Amino acid sequence: MKKNMGTIDKVIRLLIVVAVAALYFTNVISGTPAIILGVVALIMLITSLTGFCGLYSIFGISTCKVKPQEKEG
Repeated sequence: MKKNMGTIDKVIRLLIVVAVAALYFTNVISGTPAIILGVVALIMLITSLTGFCGLYSIFGISTCKVKPQEKEG
């Protein structure tokens, strides 16, 4: 898997995960919405930890800054 997520993207996803967890543990969300948001938050957590987003690769998006390769010779 080639990384396609930049640092800002990862931080935003982690902040969303924290927000969803806070809403769940303070009983602001419950039932079906809590399950749906929990699954989405889990996916965001996994993608931010791995640095790879499957949807980004499908649509050809990359927020990862690639360092230019040095020329040899």
